[in-house]
Amino acid sequence: MAAVPHSPLFDLQGRTVLVTGATGGLGQALCQALAAHGAQLLVCDRDPAACEQLTQALRHAGHAAHALPCDLADPDQVRALIRDAAQPFGLPHGLVCNAGVQGPAGPLHAVSDAAWEQVMDINLRSVHRLCAGLLPAMAAQGGARVVLMSSIAGLRGNGRIGLYGLSKAALAQLARNLAIEWGPQGVCVNALSPGLIRTPLATELLNNHDFMSRRLAQTPLRRVGEPHEVAGLAVLLLSAAGGFITGQNLVVDGGTTVSDGS
Repeated sequence: MAAVPHSPLFDLQGRTVLVTGATGGLGQALCQALAAHGAQLLVCDRDPAACEQLTQALRHAGHAAHALPCDLADPDQVRALIRDAAQPFGLPHGLVCNAGVQGPAGPLHAVSDAAWEQVMDINLRSVHRLCAGLLPAMAAQGGARVVLMSSIAGLRGNGRIGLYGLSKAALAQLARNLAIEWGPQGVCVNALSPGLIRTPLATELLNNHDFMSRRLAQTPLRRVGEPHEVAGLAVLLLSAAGGFITGQNLVVDGGTTVSDGS
């Protein structure tokens, strides 16, 4: 049987991608998948030691990676990140905004001003700052791609993490707005909305038998998602295969949000 020719559709060779929230469970899966397809990684998270550890692991596996720690809640650090993103691989071609916080659980009327500011600053405002600071140069370079990490919490009502849901719904709208603004310059901007994914952040839910029984009954695939199943879509959106997709919010939830619970 003849060998299948290599397809350039998902090839990220020579392309630099900045990933925020890189050291968490989903962030590491994103970095590993992007690196496996040839991307040069800019590893960004607020913990410098964790950034360096992941960067060294990627390098040890033969990938190009550079640590850029940043606390996205600090505007000065975000400005420094924008300034330093061109080192050492040149301007990024791709930006994956994965960093986020859940914030307080409970009804919206009980959310404090401080909690509102924290969640919106990290989940939304920092993303806007990064896009505003990086996209002009990325667009001028050509072939720019942006992926914003939303959530199915932004697609339906939620009585427990409503503030988080608001911030994630806003991210999906930000992707649509940026797609309109930057599309004429060839920039693709999309959002991903994962459902329940097997990451350390979801451990409490995964260990809650009653919750899992209800959730799996509402999910046609009857299982939780794996981090690589989200990361694979990021590869698609950042590669040539995703070149005609923009302004979309792609849902990765095993069918939870389309289910009638039967």
